Amino acid sequence: MKTPAPPSRPLDALRELTPARVGLGRSGARLPTDPQRAVTLDHARARDAVHAAFDAAGIAERLAGLGLQSIQVSSQAQSRRDYLRRPDLGRTLDPDSRRTLTGQGGAADIVIVIGDGLSPAAVNLHAVELIRHLTPRLAESGMRPGHIVIASSARVALGDEIGDLLGARMAVLLIGERPGLSAPDSLGAYLTFAPRIGRTDAERNCVSNIHAAGLSYDEAAFKIAWLAREGLARQVTGVALKDESGGVLPAIAAGRGRGDGVIGPV
Repeated sequence: MKTPAPPSRPLDALRELTPARVGLGRSGARLPTDPQRAVTLDHARARDAVHAAFDAAGIAERLAGLGLQSIQVSSQAQSRRDYLRRPDLGRTLDPDSRRTLTGQGGAADIVIVIGDGLSPAAVNLHAVELIRHLTPRLAESGMRPGHIVIASSARVALGDEIGDLLGARMAVLLIGERPGLSAPDSLGAYLTFAPRIGRTDAERNCVSNIHAAGLSYDEAAFKIAWLAREGLARQVTGVALKDESGGVLPAIAAGRGRGDGVIGPV
């Protein structure tokens, strides 16, 4: 068999496979002007995503348009400054929110939590559309979603306390991921079986990179529903539950070559 000739410009071929910055070149001791301007622009977009306003009221209104009621709560971080400087405050509900949720538990299998995280811009853009695709898949598998909770100034662990107060068997937290220079609006989904305060990150599954150039809503909903169903059946999540869903939806993934990654908890 004849070995194919290598591409005449191998870096160009590599750039088609990844959004990473490859072979940008240099001008003296620095980047050329155009790549330097592009890096600066993407850095500004990432900073803007972190400091974007969380549209909790708008999300609640759009959920209502889908026939889904929601509850709004907040962590103990009272400002964005507190949230960024004190991650611990974002992992615990404030007293008013605890009182709001106390006694509202039911027999639901799953509580869905929408938290702003480190990219409110991602949540504003993607969370409702993901839920639009997710809820039918949960229903197909016989899972009963209960409350949808919209949590301001939220870190990942806040879903544990919310799920515990509501008596859910599984918490699914949708949250804005730490912005990168190629994806300032990436949404992540964290699944935790038997949520309660003190759960560790090793006890969660994560489906990440949900955005226009990453996982589509259909792909992400498929993975989340599979992990939720298997997590409830096996009574585990995290390192004890491997994603064996087959990767992506066959009908929409053919030839796409994209996958989900895991980005550190926020």
